[in-house]
Parts: sequence; structure tokens; C-alpha cells
Amino acid sequence: MTYQNPPMPPRKSATFDDHTLAEIRRAAATGIYDIRGGGTKRKLPHLDDLLFLGASMSRYPLEGYRETCGTGVTLGTRFAKKPITLKIPITIAGMSFGSLSANAKEALGRGASLAGTSTTTGDGGMTDEERGHSEILVYQYLPSRYGMNPRDLRRADAIEVVVGQGAKPGGGGMLLGQKISDRVAAMRDLPKGIDQRSACRHPDWTGPDDLEIKIGELREITDWEKPIYVKVGGARPYYDTALAAKAGADVVVLDGMQGGTAATQDVFIEHVGQPTLACIRPAAQALQDLGLHREVQLVISGGIRSGADVAKAIALGADAVSIGTAALVAIGDNDPAYEEEYRKLGSTAGAYDDWHEGRDPAGITTQDPELAARLDPVRAGRRLANYLKVMTLEAQTIARACGHNHLHNLEPEDLVALTLEAAAMARVPLAGTDWYPGKAGF
Repeated sequence: MTYQNPPMPPRKSATFDDHTLAEIRRAAATGIYDIRGGGTKRKLPHLDDLLFLGASMSRYPLEGYRETCGTGVTLGTRFAKKPITLKIPITIAGMSFGSLSANAKEALGRGASLAGTSTTTGDGGMTDEERGHSEILVYQYLPSRYGMNPRDLRRADAIEVVVGQGAKPGGGGMLLGQKISDRVAAMRDLPKGIDQRSACRHPDWTGPDDLEIKIGELREITDWEKPIYVKVGGARPYYDTALAAKAGADVVVLDGMQGGTAATQDVFIEHVGQPTLACIRPAAQALQDLGLHREVQLVISGGIRSGADVAKAIALGADAVSIGTAALVAIGDNDPAYEEEYRKLGSTAGAYDDWHEGRDPAGITTQDPELAARLDPVRAGRRLANYLKVMTLEAQTIARACGHNHLHNLEPEDLVALTLEAAAMARVPLAGTDWYPGKAGF
């Protein structure tokens, strides 16, 4: 009897996987690069790669039902006459009316107000619904200047000068024509139904010296009342944070590459920027080196999902965090109840690719009046408030377990890392050791 080896199954390339092959074929057939919404889909080092060291003998834990754990944070204490005080250190990131429906913007304002925190306008201006339902509203001042006017600057509670975004640092915004309705076109002074691409940089400055002048102008317009934030994408966090602080920012918002976007090139989302985890310690270090840590507040965004993420970001040096994708999911986006309709779009619940299409069956990332009407802003606002409450309770639970009576007392010494990459990025010890890559003395 002759023995024959069974035929070997074909091996697929790890470099040229199915997605890569499909993208090559699509590019070859169309000559157009891929545009989509959402954030990076590749697996990156993230806050999940860190663990807390709960109290046992060397530290004394707090009793959750009898001992308080503070969560409040005040932003804008450096120069603003009227800094804003939040009950929780979780804010809602800037997402424009245009990328989102009016009902969705209203829901974000309602939910943030119920939770005692702020929401942010995004590109394209301020709507009356958003201002009316947002107890604390941050007004974004972007390179496009769409919808920008002194009246709305004064109506805001804080101003966020957007220099960069985590999903596309160095790149401008995009809003496809199917989302430019009559109202959006009027607010942005654009033709209806025509694709819009925002500038990648502000038209009237070329560096931090010019930014200092612009911040001074904004302070004059608002009588020095409003806190001025500067938002940067997670690219060169140490230097960008230092330059923003030196330019006069009250608050630095740092957005890692796990942050989402309404629409941009897929190659941007997946290949530009740094993971959020890699950005926090350098930014905090920059403020410490300037003697401004906690005087200039640091807000971290990009892939924040849970109270554990909130606690870890604060332990690494943040004063607060900001959420975008998670907030949209909380109010109802990418709900499996709409799976059949997502499939008709060529997507699936949880994929987020459909954000730029303007046909969101949940009525959130759309300007279609029939789809937008599906979202009840009152109910959606309550859902967001519930989610923010749970995140806060989770963060408090962790802080108490580490022996702290305020979230801001969390510190890097409360953390260990599970991987070499996370240890190096967060500058906390690899679990089971007192070492991390680059530690002085090793």
C-alpha cells in the first residue's frame, strides 16, 4: 500500500489578505480612493492593555456605599473669566450638524445636560436646537469657518479652535453632497448637493505665533469670558501640546487615531496619526515641563468607551475625556434592529462605514427628513444620560478600589501594562515587573 500525503490547503497571504485584494481591485476598477466614516479598524495598542492595581495592604480602599468619590472638573481656569464646571469628566466631542441630523444634535445636547456635562458644535455652525438644549455648549472654530459668526461665539460657553483631528491629522474635513440639504447649504454658504471638502489648515495663520494672535482676537470678541480650547490630532503630542499652551490655550484637547470622523479617505484613517494610548503621557509631560499641568487642562479623546477608559486616561494625566462614536451608539446608531437596512446599504450594524452616505436608518448620520424623524431626541437624550451615568459610576468604582476619593487622584502608579508596547507608550511597568521600555537606569 502506497502512502500519499493529503493535499495541502491553499495558503492565503497575510500581506495580501482578502480585504487588501478587494481594495486593489476596487481601486483599479474605479480610479477613486475609498472614502468612509468612523475610525480606524486595525487593532492598535489601547487602554485595554492596561490594568489597575486595586488596594489591598499597601493602600486602603474606600467603601463605595459610605465614602464619596468626586467626579467634577472645571475647564478654563487659566485665563477665562467664566470657566465651565462639569459634574463629570466626560464631554461630548464635536460632531457637526450636517454630518449628524438636527434630531441627533438635539439628543446629544439633551443627554449632556441631563448628565451635567458639555457638548460641542462641530463644523458648520451652531443650530438653535443645539444651543437651546445644551446647558453647556462648546463652539468649534475650524479651518473652514463654515457658519462662523461673532454672535455664536458669544452665545457659546467655550470656544474650541480645531487645528487637527485624530482620524485625519493634517487633513481637512469632508461632507458628501447627499448630506448638504437646503439648511446645511445655507448655514455653510455652499451649493446644495455638492461634495464639500474643508481646508486642512486655518487660512490666517501658519504657526503657533499666529495662533497666539488668533486666540487673543477670540478673547477680545468674547470679552475674555469664554475658555479657549485648542484641539490637535494625535501626531506629535508633546510639541503640539506645548505650543498650544504657549499660544495661550486654557484647555488642550488631544484626539488619538481611534477617534472617528464623518468622512475621510480610508488611507488617512488607517495610516496617519498615533494611538490614543501613545499620546496621553507625552502631552501630560509637556504641561508638566512647562509648569502648567492641571492649570492648562488636558482632554483626551479617541476610542473612549467605558468608565475604565475614563479612569485610565485620567490616571495617565488627563483632566477629562471626550466621546463621539460611543455617544452615537448610545443614542441609537448602528443598532442591530436595523440590520436588514444596513445590509441594503452594503454595510452591517457595527461597521460604521455608512456614516458618510447620508442614509443612516437610525436617523442619526443623515439629512434625509424621513430617516431623521425616526430618532426621538428626548428618548435618545435619556439613553445618552444613562450611558454617561454608567461610565461615571464605573470610573468611581475603580478610583475607590485604588483608595482615591476623587477621580483626579488616580495616578500612573495605579497602573500596570499587559504588553511591552503598552508599557512603553503609557510609561507604566509591565505587569509583574517594575520596568518599562525606556525607563531611566535600565
